[in-house]
Amino acid sequence: MEFLKTFTPELTIVSPGRINLIGEHTDYNMGYVLPTAIEKKIIFKLRKNGSDSVCHVYSETYDTGFDLNLNAIARSEVEWENYILGVLNEISVRTNKVRGFDCVLQSDLPTGSGLSSSAALECGLAFGLNELFDLGLSQLEIVQLAQTAEHTYVGTQCGIMDQFASVMSKSGHVILLDCESLEYDYIPIDLHPYKIILLNTKVSHNLASSAYNTRKRECEEGVAIIRRKHPKVKSLRNVTEEMLNASRPEMDATVFDRCSFIVAENKRVLQMANALRKKDLLWAGQLLYAAHHGISKLYEVSCPESDFLVEFSKDNPNVLGARQTGGGFGGCTLNIVHEDEVDAFIATASIAYKKEFDIALEAFEVKPSGGTLVA
Repeated sequence: MEFLKTFTPELTIVSPGRINLIGEHTDYNMGYVLPTAIEKKIIFKLRKNGSDSVCHVYSETYDTGFDLNLNAIARSEVEWENYILGVLNEISVRTNKVRGFDCVLQSDLPTGSGLSSSAALECGLAFGLNELFDLGLSQLEIVQLAQTAEHTYVGTQCGIMDQFASVMSKSGHVILLDCESLEYDYIPIDLHPYKIILLNTKVSHNLASSAYNTRKRECEEGVAIIRRKHPKVKSLRNVTEEMLNASRPEMDATVFDRCSFIVAENKRVLQMANALRKKDLLWAGQLLYAAHHGISKLYEVSCPESDFLVEFSKDNPNVLGARQTGGGFGGCTLNIVHEDEVDAFIATASIAYKKEFDIALEAFEVKPSGGTLVA
């Protein structure tokens, strides 16, 4: 791209991916989640280019880019471009201050791994343009416009967790976020002498696929049935096990399973927050295994590769717990592993995984980190 020959950035933004310790698919059901940003990130280098509306975006990581006109923003046939275009569209609803800019991206976030590279892309661009053009957007406004961009331009009816974690995280903490009220609390996370190790299945998921949005509809169907007996119920956040069981005869078995997982998962998030406050790591590990069972058997968003790695970890006394993390159908498993045995665990898991699926496992440690910032 021609602009790269003279490109010197005015501003550099670092926008992290995230893990969710526990609380999968509860965010769009207005429940609780427990995410944190991680040190894997997307770096944005930005400058004003002096034009009124012409913009250039280029990814060094993937050696691809595109040009756009701020006066003619429309959805693209190229999926990753829609994360950019959706953010620009949402910003245009709020302000007319953005002018032509150039943007160069670098990423060490593996796409499709469940680490929310999409939210990092959305939030980093919105954060950067807010700084570059002095738009006056609050952190929460950046979070919300990024979420809406994913709904409208990408087609994934995601909750607010990924964007919230990408912007609002605090180093050494997880965020106990109430997705209904958006009230939140920072919970210190001290797992010593254990570490968080992610095993990337290399099975890529696509959150815009019909399966993700189908889960959301199934939960809404369950809520509509429960509301017949309990008119004040707005979401599964308000549903107890007793209320759910009372409506079971009227529910399709699949819808019941989906709702059952969400009701139980909400409880597990609050239990995990207590486990971290007490540094009860054994309890924390058991909650992860319980969560994965629900992810796999009730919500059915796991895959054979993730199930294999979680089951494999159960045979290792140096692993306290494991589960698939992220939206589902692949990505990474999250494992709490004793620091002295990390290398051995990765080595044995890699051998077993290669033998079972003929896929080379990717493994890395993640640490709870801060949110999007100016570098």
